[in-house]
Amino acid sequence: MSIVNETIDENRIIEQLATELNVRPQQVAATVELINDGATIPFIARYRKEVTGGLDDTVLRNLEVRLVYLRELEARRLAIMSSIVEQGKMTDELQAQILAADSKQRLEDLYAPYKPKRRTRAQIAKEAGLEPLADAILTDKTADPMVLAASYLNPEHKIEDAKTALDGARDILAERFSEDADLLADMRNYLQKAGYLYSKVIEGKEQEGDNFRDWFDFSETIRTLPSHRILALLRGRTQGVLDLRVGLDPEQDALTPHPCVIRISDFLGLDAEYNIDASPRGRWLAEVSRWTWRVKLLPSFETEIITQLREKAEEDAISVFAANLKDLLLAAPAGPKAVLGLDPGIRTGVKVAAIDPTGKLLETTTIYPFEPRRDVSGSINTLLALIAKHHIELIAIGNGTASRETEKLVGDLLKSIPDANVKKIVISEAGASVYSASELAAKEFPDLDVSLRGAVSIARRLQDPLAELVKIEPKAIGVGQYQHDVNQRELARSLDAVIEDCVNAVGVDVNTASAALLSRVSGLNATLAKNIVEYRDTNGRFTNRKKLMDVSRFGAKAFEQAAGFLRINDGDNPLDASAVHPEAYPVVERIVSKLQQDVKTIIGQKDALKGLSPADFTDEKFGVPTIRDIFSEIEKPGRDPRPEFKTATFKEGIETINDLVVGMILEGVVTNVANFGAFVDIGVHQDGLVHISALSETFVKDPRDVVRVGQMVKVKVQEVDAPRKRIGLTMRLNDDSLPMKRGDSPSAPRREPNRQRDERKGAEPAGLGAMAAAFAKLKR
Repeated sequence: MSIVNETIDENRIIEQLATELNVRPQQVAATVELINDGATIPFIARYRKEVTGGLDDTVLRNLEVRLVYLRELEARRLAIMSSIVEQGKMTDELQAQILAADSKQRLEDLYAPYKPKRRTRAQIAKEAGLEPLADAILTDKTADPMVLAASYLNPEHKIEDAKTALDGARDILAERFSEDADLLADMRNYLQKAGYLYSKVIEGKEQEGDNFRDWFDFSETIRTLPSHRILALLRGRTQGVLDLRVGLDPEQDALTPHPCVIRISDFLGLDAEYNIDASPRGRWLAEVSRWTWRVKLLPSFETEIITQLREKAEEDAISVFAANLKDLLLAAPAGPKAVLGLDPGIRTGVKVAAIDPTGKLLETTTIYPFEPRRDVSGSINTLLALIAKHHIELIAIGNGTASRETEKLVGDLLKSIPDANVKKIVISEAGASVYSASELAAKEFPDLDVSLRGAVSIARRLQDPLAELVKIEPKAIGVGQYQHDVNQRELARSLDAVIEDCVNAVGVDVNTASAALLSRVSGLNATLAKNIVEYRDTNGRFTNRKKLMDVSRFGAKAFEQAAGFLRINDGDNPLDASAVHPEAYPVVERIVSKLQQDVKTIIGQKDALKGLSPADFTDEKFGVPTIRDIFSEIEKPGRDPRPEFKTATFKEGIETINDLVVGMILEGVVTNVANFGAFVDIGVHQDGLVHISALSETFVKDPRDVVRVGQMVKVKVQEVDAPRKRIGLTMRLNDDSLPMKRGDSPSAPRREPNRQRDERKGAEPAGLGAMAAAFAKLKR
């Protein structure tokens, strides 16, 4: 027997991807070829629509992820087939099963009997000559195992009595049954549908694990366990508080014989009997089935199912984090305005940084309006002087400790200069401290105190959230759930993809962008980004895209991938400020030639192309989809896909949780969206929770269908639990403001002086809707 193909079958992968994504194989093949050639997903989505048949970035990202998995699957398939062939055990039937396997799990099940392993009890029994005994009992329905065993004694191998011989035969059959791929698939499917996950407190850990007390005696069906609850349970196990087990419902799990034992016997056709009048063979095979379940299958399935639950929960958590991060990165920018950034503090003072419309740092200082100095007048005078000196238009106030006190101070200040047209905005400062202490910040502001760098970050993220937030490790931004518990490699991959998509969707001004922002552009990396900045610093601003080729290591491939996403405003060619790729400039020349005008005359003019058809300008390389994009860019060059800048206004006089009253209607900003609801900042130093059931008058399956991070919403206070720092909110403003049910009590992250959310260790209550309480530590 030889393997049909000793190399990975790309056609097989392409066919499967086409089926999974519901697209044509030709589209997949073209995309895979582009990826193999080094093209990025943003580039493919934007500039190769004709090649891929118009696949959007979401489909392309899914294709990219599955392509990696399927290639790994095919590589493993080949390795397994090679191993079995080398053993001389490959059959046509087995090869067909291996080729038909559609998952890594199925492959491993098929490989189990042939996988090199350490010497097992079954192998020792085989060496003692007991395999014929096992086969004889299995095939002879009239056999008496004890009688047969008497013929297989072997003192040399310490088989000195019939019981020892039968124990060896049992080990052989148990191993054989536990390596039956079809049995494993059947049992796995059964447990996933009917199984439960049990959680018990480890004896002696009751006090230490008090925060997990809701899980001390808990069970739920495997198929209904939500991802955040799984992660909470796993955290309890990791901390040595909880013991997790897999089984059936309590009544079924307590039966003797166990339903799974009966299922094993029935599936294998053992005709095992379970009543007191059973034949000796039936009783013995029932014991083998029980042994197989208890010793071989249950421990294996327990590990496997909990691992699968963890992987699925991590996948969901990463997906939630990625979606929230995308909303945050694509939040509306205030734009090129002079900003005063305030990083609030009490004893350490309020750090102040003034930046110009381009983000350049102009001046920093620290004011002390609160305890112990209480220099209110001096602080106001300092701020007034900075506003006048630097023509400040916006004041960005970080939302950490003392933010409301600082906001009130600024509000009083602005009342004294009503004609100055200066606005104050409270914004999230999550991750500002991480940036302040980073190597990047040290390079950017080597002579600036760490505490003042945070104020600069706060000011800049108001001007352009995307440009500033890319400098911060995504996990520190605070819009995920259990991000430190999930697969860090997959989390980083997913978040990097989100950042890449967002940066390239908006575009980057090559003459003002930081190296951190440039490194996220399609086709660029940290080295090229650094080289661009150094070239800019040495030679001055870029006047056209062609100049990029003068940058060290900026070759033709990098130019192809990056040029369309890099903007040059007020340059030699107005197209360089648009998303039109330089490779398509000849198309634009044909368009303007048709109009008998030049690019500078028509670009940015809404009706300039009226009467023209994209189909008239297609050629062998550029089809209608690309020409339509070019038309759009000519009419609105460099259009920013982000929404218009708006700000929420917190209600005056509502500064702490003690100021809240049930029934009060407030305006707030969504700071985080989880599977069970949304957290909303209403200006009282801890976010309130709008449970999923309170997001809308109609049924909501996914909270993100209703709210997104950064969105301004109106909410009604539904419950206030000041001692536990919990606020229940509803967006159903017509609802009666009654306390939430016990199982739905919320838990909102609490703002601490170090900007970190409340990280109470523990997990959510077990009741429906009580997932809210699990996320006391949501923004880790």
